[in-house]
Amino acid sequence: MKRICVYCGSNPGRGPHYREAAEQLGSLLAATGLGLVYGGASIGVMGAVADAVLDAGGEVIGVIPHALATKEVAHNGLSELLVVESMHERKAKMAELSDGFVALPGGWGTMEEIFEALTWAQLGLHAKPCGLLNIRGYFDHLSAFLEHSIDEGFVKPDYRAMIMTEADPARLLERFASYQPPEVYKWISEDET
Repeated sequence: MKRICVYCGSNPGRGPHYREAAEQLGSLLAATGLGLVYGGASIGVMGAVADAVLDAGGEVIGVIPHALATKEVAHNGLSELLVVESMHERKAKMAELSDGFVALPGGWGTMEEIFEALTWAQLGLHAKPCGLLNIRGYFDHLSAFLEHSIDEGFVKPDYRAMIMTEADPARLLERFASYQPPEVYKWISEDET
C-alpha cells in the first residue's frame, strides 16, 4: 500500500477527541510511509488529519470540487491539490489514487463515501480494504446495523470482512496490511447477460 483515502467530517464534531484521533491517524500514516488522499479541505476533522500528515513530513493529496475550492475551504499547503468539477469526479479520483479507505467520524457525506467504496468492493470493482476508525464508539450503532443487514439476509455473511472496525488506528492499519478480500460472487453468470 502506498496511500490511504480518509473520509471524514469537514466539521470538528463535539469535543477534542475527534481532532486528536485524526491527528493520531495522520501522524501514523506519515510514520509508516503511507500517503493520505482526502477531500482537500482545511477545516474540521479533514484539516486535522491533513495537517498531521504534513507536520510529520508525509504526502497529502487533496481532491476537491471547484465549487468548494472557491468557497475558500481548500487547503493550500498540500503536497498536491486536485480541483475537479463534481463530487462524482472527486470520489472516482480519490479511489483511483488510494489503496485502502478509512472513515473517521463524520456526517452523511462521510457515510456515503465509505459505503460507496464498500459497495464497489462488494461488486468486485476493487479488492481494497475498507475500515471504520471507531472513536469513542462513534460507529457502534452503524456496526450493529451492518450485523443486522447480514442477519436479515441483505448482505452475504462472507462480505462482513470487507469492512473492518477498530478504535486504534495502528491496529486498523495492521489489519489493512494483511487484508485478504473475501471472494466476490458474481451476481449473474455470463450466459445470463
